[in-house]
Amino acid sequence: MHFHYGELMPLRLLDEAMFWKHQEQEHTVVIRELVPNLEKKFVEELKEWEISFTKTHGQVIQLIKTVVRSGDPVPPAVTDQVMHLINFCLEQSKRFVQQLLEILKLSQAIQEVPTAITVIKHIIRESEYFIGIAQTICYQR
Repeated sequence: MHFHYGELMPLRLLDEAMFWKHQEQEHTVVIRELVPNLEKKFVEELKEWEISFTKTHGQVIQLIKTVVRSGDPVPPAVTDQVMHLINFCLEQSKRFVQQLLEILKLSQAIQEVPTAITVIKHIIRESEYFIGIAQTICYQR
C-alpha cells in the first residue's frame, strides 16, 4: 500500500481493512473445507473467527459510509474512529495468526494434509501483510 493519500488516508485504510477482513473470513472457510476431518475444537474456533471477521467487515463498511458522508477534510473525531477500528483490526489479525499457528502445531488432521500446511502458512503470511500495513499506519500517528 502506498502512503501518499493525504486527506483520503482514512478512507484508504478502511478500504484495505475491508478487503483483508473479508479475506480472513474466507480463509476460515478454506481451512475447514480443505481439512474435512479437522478436529471439532478447531472447526468451532474457525467458525467463531468467521463470525468475528464478518462482524468487523460490517463495522468497516459502516465507517466507510461515515467517512464518505463526513466531507473533506475528514473531521478529527471521525479520523480517530478510523484509527481505533484499524487498531482493532490489527489486533484481531494478530490473534488470528496465533490461532493458526496453534492449529498448525496441535492438529493431527492438518499434519495428514500436506497441502493444508502450505495453505495455512500462506494465509498466515497474508494476515501478516495486513498487520504490517496496519502497524505502519497506527505507529506513524
